Amino acid sequence: MTTSTVKLKRIKNSNIGLATLFAFGMIPMSGFATDIYIPSLPGMTSALGITNSQAQLTLSLFLISYGLAQLFIGGLLDSYGRYKISLISIFIFCLSCVTIANTHSIYVIYAMRILHGITIAAMVVSKRAFFVDLYSGEKLKHYLSFFTIIWSTGPIVAPFIGGYLEVNFGWESNFYFLAGYGAVLFLLELFFSGETIREIRPFHPAKILTIYYEMVRTGSFILGIAMLGLAYSMVMVYNMSGPFIVEHHFNLSPVITGYASLFLGFAWMAGGFLGKGLIRQPFIPKMTGNIILQFLSATALLGLSYWVGQLWVVLVFAFLVHVGAGFTYNNYFTFCLQRFPNNAGIAGGLTGGLSYVIVSMLSYGLTYLLPAEDGRNLATSYMVLIVASGLVMYRVLLLSRKAQSERG
Repeated sequence: MTTSTVKLKRIKNSNIGLATLFAFGMIPMSGFATDIYIPSLPGMTSALGITNSQAQLTLSLFLISYGLAQLFIGGLLDSYGRYKISLISIFIFCLSCVTIANTHSIYVIYAMRILHGITIAAMVVSKRAFFVDLYSGEKLKHYLSFFTIIWSTGPIVAPFIGGYLEVNFGWESNFYFLAGYGAVLFLLELFFSGETIREIRPFHPAKILTIYYEMVRTGSFILGIAMLGLAYSMVMVYNMSGPFIVEHHFNLSPVITGYASLFLGFAWMAGGFLGKGLIRQPFIPKMTGNIILQFLSATALLGLSYWVGQLWVVLVFAFLVHVGAGFTYNNYFTFCLQRFPNNAGIAGGLTGGLSYVIVSMLSYGLTYLLPAEDGRNLATSYMVLIVASGLVMYRVLLLSRKAQSERG
């Protein structure tokens, strides 16, 4: 054991069960940070005197900083441990939430949202590594397959809460809520958790870059990350468009926006459960069938939007698309995190980082080109992402056949 390891506050064996439970509580943080103020986006545009695109940019800046931070945070976690970095990050996150709630400068909000992305990246990646540090084999696979399901509690619960907070207390209350949630996590982490890393790896940037290079050269790993990005982009496109469709196009309240997001959050969770239930089924056939069903749902939404201009049409077919997105994410997320167990921090950071960079670019680009107006633009955005997923899956099929022929 190295000197640096001795100085770390190791997690107590008696606390591992509780710490595991609390680690699951930190997994939805990225979802909470994006989804709780979704019903407040139209209200923020009025209160701050900004455009729809400026309000949506607060989401995109979080996503891209969250993604980019994960690209390097994994190396730091493998070299300096998970616990202290996670603890400091939660504290800074709480302060930045309070700052947002007490400013009316969109540029200060932009800066704090970038800080949110960095701190939540440290929190979430440290907890992904937490599970790889403490568990292995089927138990690890079991826990990892729950990640998508647990994460989906954020998109389910957050906008539902946010809608009521917006109506009763204004958009600032969303960030006070996040600060309070973060404070609870900070105290639980302080008293019940500790360091889990097995061995501190010296921080050698050149060596870390070599590990990154090996990972990005692994075709199946990178294609898996691309599928994660495309899947979550389907959800984020709705998150950025939905509030304006509900509140501006249909002239409904932020509470209805919250209920709509709650409904679609269950779709993501259902897809995660479905992915877990079918985890032993042949991979290519089930993923191909999933993409076909998604495409048919998006096509139906596009067609019916011309004839039946009602909210339920948008929600029913968006629900089916999001079930498929959750299914895709569950299957590929488990694979990517298990791909490089000896460098769990880096692999987890690269997986989350690249996928969120993809999400931030695709979602903002699509909502910019296809503004949040009605179900037709939403359906078109879905179809673009689903077709792209089909092309990536075709490449996966080619790699799979090549690997089989080389073994045979």
